[in-house]
Amino acid sequence: MSKIVLHENERLDDLNHLGRQIIQRTDAFCFGMDAVLLAHFPKYGARCRVLDLGTGTGVIPLLMAEEADTVDALELDAEMAERAARSVEYNGLEEKIRVKQGDYREIKELYPAESFDVVLANPPYFPVKSGLAAAVPEKAKARHELTATLSDVIRAARYVLKYHGRFAMVHIPERLDEIFVALSANQMAPKRVQLIEPREGKPANLVLVEAMVGGQAGSIRWLPTLRVYDKEGKYTAEALKYYGKESME
Repeated sequence: MSKIVLHENERLDDLNHLGRQIIQRTDAFCFGMDAVLLAHFPKYGARCRVLDLGTGTGVIPLLMAEEADTVDALELDAEMAERAARSVEYNGLEEKIRVKQGDYREIKELYPAESFDVVLANPPYFPVKSGLAAAVPEKAKARHELTATLSDVIRAARYVLKYHGRFAMVHIPERLDEIFVALSANQMAPKRVQLIEPREGKPANLVLVEAMVGGQAGSIRWLPTLRVYDKEGKYTAEALKYYGKESME
């Protein structure tokens, strides 16, 4: 790892993965388990070229970099993109992960068409009209569609994906109908879906979806629901596998 200089209100957090660490701000949005789940949801390949749309501080590329050939990480916010680039450098992954600042709504100006095998996205979950945006701008952008919509991210993914390329995203179950409609409108068919429930007796609050460009409709594989916490409030064995651990103790 290279030497690092932390700016005001920044800290280094352990990713519990191959000794890697990530730079995050103490007063801004930090990654959650949804990003961890998404990073390990698709199956990659040694020659696979991956794009992470809206990478934030770069957590997803840092968690799955060794599973692909290259990973491009695109982020709209210049400060977050710079933070992600410093985390990549600190972990010695500059030859594997390439961070770019840009707006995926203008994807045609950033990448060639059909140039990636896998696209990942952990987009904002809520339309601006639903509820109040968070007081901190960076947190608001992470949760609400202030800069891009669900259709925007799916459209961008389709543009850069090769035929039979795969798009994986994490979102909320309440919008599955919109997700499926937007995928169909962009020549993609859902292939794998997994609901995530916080604990027993609670409804699912996240969903992982993997779709294929040019895939045949009507062949969705519904994976077993993943429960995050047990009755004692500890991570379940299934959830811990995503952290590469048997326990958090």
